[in-house]
This record gives sequence, C-alpha cells and structure tokens, in this order.
Amino acid sequence: MGVIVHVGRRTHRQYRTPVLIFRRGPHFIIALTYGRQSQWVQNVLAQGGCKLETMGRTLQLTRPHIIHDSQRRVVPTAVAIVLGILHVSDFLEISAVG
Repeated sequence: MGVIVHVGRRTHRQYRTPVLIFRRGPHFIIALTYGRQSQWVQNVLAQGGCKLETMGRTLQLTRPHIIHDSQRRVVPTAVAIVLGILHVSDFLEISAVG
C-alpha cells in the first residue's frame, strides 16, 4: 500500500489517494482499482509524475503510462487473483526519479 500525492489539473490543490503498489524492477506498478479514467490517474498523467508515500518514505515518480494486462502478469499471483475477481486489468507503470 502507498499514497499517491498529486495536484489537481483544475483546482491546483494537492490530493492524496491510497493505492495498491508493487515494485517491478526499476518501476512501480499501481493497480487502477478506481479505473483508468479516475481523476487522480488523469492528474498524474497530465503532470508527468507524482509523489509516492510508502513505508515511511516519500519518492518522486515520473514517466507514468497505463498498461492493460488482462492476465495481470505485472502483479504477484495472489494479488492477480483478487484483482481478477474485482475485474481490474489496468495498471499505471511509473518510475522513481534518480
């Protein structure tokens, strides 16, 4: 679990959204349980990144893009089963800065 900190496109206010996040090599994978059209996803894509608060640390993330993976291979098997039940097959892949 983590919290995505992002800025609204219209309001310019800072928002915090809880997410399921997984490390995959140099990237982070976020399950889009709220859907790929949700406001936080659109904000992160428009901004070109966001901050991630996880495990007591804050990381700057960049280069976001959406992945459609109906087999859910980008997440651990146990998680893939649960996401399958929830019909989640879209993910946001994003990289840490530095």
